[in-house]
Amino acid sequence: MKLSNVLSTVNQFEKSKFINFLDRICSEASAHDKELAKQFKNLDGQIKNASSGEVTQLFKLALPLYQKEVKSQLALSGAQAALLVNILSRDGNCVARVSWIEQLYAREWKQIDAQAKELQTFFTSTDKSDAYDEPKRLAIYHACLYEALHNDERVNREGKITDEERGILNVLAHKLDVTADNRVAIEHLIDPIPKTGVAECLNQLREIGIVFVSKKHQTVYVPDEIVALLHRIQSKELADKHLLRILRTFSDAELSNVLKNHDKRIRGVDREDKIDTVFKMGLSVSDILCKDMHNEQTALPERKDRLKLLIDDLQLAVNKLGSTLEERCSLIIQSLNSSAEHEFNILSATGYKSLFATLSQHMPKLPAMLKTEFELEPNQEIDVEKLRALAITPYDILFMLSNDQIKALKSEMCISRRGDARQVILESFADATDKLVENYEALARRDLAELKQKNIEIAEADIGVKFEEVTKAIFEELGLVVDEDLRRDINTAKDKADILLSLSEDDIIIGEAKTSKKGDFAKYSTTSRQVKAYVSRCEAVGKRVAQVLIVAPSFSNDFVESAEMDTEVNISLLEASGLKKILEAHKSRRNPKFSAKLFTKGGLLKADLIAKNI
Repeated sequence: MKLSNVLSTVNQFEKSKFINFLDRICSEASAHDKELAKQFKNLDGQIKNASSGEVTQLFKLALPLYQKEVKSQLALSGAQAALLVNILSRDGNCVARVSWIEQLYAREWKQIDAQAKELQTFFTSTDKSDAYDEPKRLAIYHACLYEALHNDERVNREGKITDEERGILNVLAHKLDVTADNRVAIEHLIDPIPKTGVAECLNQLREIGIVFVSKKHQTVYVPDEIVALLHRIQSKELADKHLLRILRTFSDAELSNVLKNHDKRIRGVDREDKIDTVFKMGLSVSDILCKDMHNEQTALPERKDRLKLLIDDLQLAVNKLGSTLEERCSLIIQSLNSSAEHEFNILSATGYKSLFATLSQHMPKLPAMLKTEFELEPNQEIDVEKLRALAITPYDILFMLSNDQIKALKSEMCISRRGDARQVILESFADATDKLVENYEALARRDLAELKQKNIEIAEADIGVKFEEVTKAIFEELGLVVDEDLRRDINTAKDKADILLSLSEDDIIIGEAKTSKKGDFAKYSTTSRQVKAYVSRCEAVGKRVAQVLIVAPSFSNDFVESAEMDTEVNISLLEASGLKKILEAHKSRRNPKFSAKLFTKGGLLKADLIAKNI
C-alpha cells in the first residue's frame, strides 16, 4: 500500500509516531533546505493537522534525511530489530496481522538457530586446519565479527557493532564469499537473537517511523515507500520477487554456474533447489548478472548478448540497451524496481480479475501457491484487491509459474497465438476487456440477447459487477486513477462504493455504475442515500469529495431534477452511451486533452460537448 493509503486507513493515534518522527526531521532540516522549509511553513509547522497528501509530500522532500535517521536508529536497535525488518520488507508482508508476523519470526528464528548450531561444528574443526576452504573463511569472518562486537567491553562500554564496523564487515563478507544466511547465523552465535518479544520490537520500529500498527485490527502496515527505503538500507538491489523472476528465466547450466562460483554443491540438485539455494545466499544481483551466471571462459560480447536476451525474457520495456555489460545490468535492475505501475496498468481492473479467476479455475492450487510464494497467512482469503494491496501484479503471478506450467495453461485456455506465452496470456485478457467495452451500452441495458449475439457469454447475475468493472476500465483508458486501495479501505459490509477516482492525494470523485433493464434509471432516493454514506466514509479518512458521478444507461426526468436540486452533495449524471462516446473521441485524438474536471459540472453531462473538447 502507498503511504497516502496507509495514512488514510489508520487513525490519528496509530500514525502519531510516524508524524512525530517526520516532524522532528523536518524541523531540523528546514534550516538548510529551502524547499522543505517552504512546504513546512505552509503547514505552520502543524504536521499533525496536515492532510494525507501534505504528509506524503513532506515525506518525499525529507526522504534522504529520513532514510539516514532510520539507518542510524536501526544500527542501534540490535539483532532482533534487524531480523524483524528483514521479514517486514519481504514481498507479501507489508500488510499482515501481528499474530502472523510473530509466526513468521518464530519460523525464521528456528531456521537461523539450527544453521548457527551447524556452523559451530565448522569452527571447532577448522582451528588447526590450513586449508583455505569455506569452513576456514567462515571461521575468519566469525573471529572478526566477535572482535567488532566485544572490543567495546575493553574500554568499559556496551558491546555494539557501529555503522562503520558494519560497513567493514560487509566488505569482508563479500571478499570471503560469506553468504547472507551464514552472516546472520554467525552473528546469532555471537550475539543471540531473542526468541520472543516481537510485539515490543514492533513498537520500537513504530517509534522510528517504519511501521504502522492498527490496535483495532491487530494489523501491521509497511508502506511501499518505506519498503523501498529499507531495501536501500539493506543494500538490497531488487525485491525478492524480482530476483526470483530473474533466476527462473536462467537455464539449469546458468544456475549451476552461480552455485559453482560460490563452492556450492550441484550434483544431484534439482532445478527448484538450485533456485532456492541461490535465492537464500543473498548475493549481489549485479554480480550474478555480470559474473556468476556465465562460464569463466565466456567472452564479454557473449555476456552482453545474454543480458540482451534476458531483457526480452523478462519482457522489460527499455528505451536503450546500454553499450557495456554494467549498463545492461543496471537497466535490468532499474526497470524491475520501477515496473509495478506499468505491470498493473497492462490490464484493467476487470482484466486482472478475469485473469486471476481463469488461472484459479485451471489451477485450483494457485491461491495456495501464492500464499507459499509471498508468505501469506494460510487462512487468508486471496482476491485481486488483496493482491493489489500487497503490490502483487499480474506479471508476478505469471512469473511465479514455471515455463512448463505457463505453456500448459496457454494450451488449456485454447490460446493459439504465437509469441511469448506469458505475454500472449496477458494480451488475451486485455482483448476480453476491449470486447466488453465495445458492447458497453448493451451491458448497461442488461441486454443478454445482444451480448450473446456478440459471442459474450455472461450470467445475468454477473452483469452488474461486469458493468462496474468495465466502467473502471474506461476510466483507466481515459487516464484517470482508479483507486482500488482506498475503495477497499472505506468499504464496509453495508456501504460499498463502486468506483473511486483519485484527482490528487486528497481529492476524489465517487463513481456509481448502475444498470437498468427497464429503461430510464429512476431510483434517486435509494441512490442518494448510498452516495451520501460513501461521501461520509471518504471524508472520515481525510478525503475531499469533489463530485459524485453516476453512470447509467439513461435517467428519468425526476432523477435528473432531484440530482440538480440536491444541496447536500454535488452529483453529475452521465449516460453509458455518452461515456463510450467520450472514450472513442479520446482514442481518436493523437494528443487528447482530457481532465476529470469535465465530470464535475453537475447535473446531466453533455457527452457530445465533452467529446468535442477533448
